[in-house]
Amino acid sequence: MSLIKAENIKKDYQVGELIITALDRVSFEIAPASFVSFVGPSGSGKTTLLNLIGCLDKPTKGTLKVAGADVASLDRKESAAFRGTNIGFIFQDFNLIPVLTVYENIEYPLLMVQNTPAVEREKRVMALLEAVGMIEQKDKYPDQISGGQKQRVAIARALVTNPKLVLADEPTANLDHKTAYMVIELMKKMRDEFRTTFIFSTHDQKIVGEAEIIFTLEDGNLLDRHLEGGKQNG
Repeated sequence: MSLIKAENIKKDYQVGELIITALDRVSFEIAPASFVSFVGPSGSGKTTLLNLIGCLDKPTKGTLKVAGADVASLDRKESAAFRGTNIGFIFQDFNLIPVLTVYENIEYPLLMVQNTPAVEREKRVMALLEAVGMIEQKDKYPDQISGGQKQRVAIARALVTNPKLVLADEPTANLDHKTAYMVIELMKKMRDEFRTTFIFSTHDQKIVGEAEIIFTLEDGNLLDRHLEGGKQNG
């Protein structure tokens, strides 16, 4: 069974009297525990597609199912609840809360989204701190750690709710290449350990090859689907 299934997805935006088509008849399937990249130049539709999968927006036409739910049919409250249960997010600018420690940043979704009991919160946060190699930095604040360490914290925070899917929009954009590769490898490791599907967007060709499944977008159209080394998980 597919974790994500898109059929003839179209997304239009109205700008004044103009209708801008961001995605046009895009169809694809993604299996559970996949490691996927959407690639293409700026304006190709990568971020729009991630927003649709992440229930942050709805398609104009077509069908999009994520974890068995027809996400286009969810209202605003249902979309928020679905995201909180099924989807984690990683951002290129990290989006860590500056007044919270590393530990507290990872814990935050468990308090605000899932209202998890204290004992379970500590168990999950400590396990992820160890998994991403940030135990020794757990009491530091975001301005006291490096960009690569911030992205490690962001990955842990995305995983702490045990989501089926993690979406990462240009997660290596603010990192040097060495650190970017380390972050991608960490995401792969987390996929293997937690069986979570990771989908990231990038226009960095040096990072593209690290994905196992690559979807190429251009001008809102899906041009190609490529299995790196013939690998596919699920």
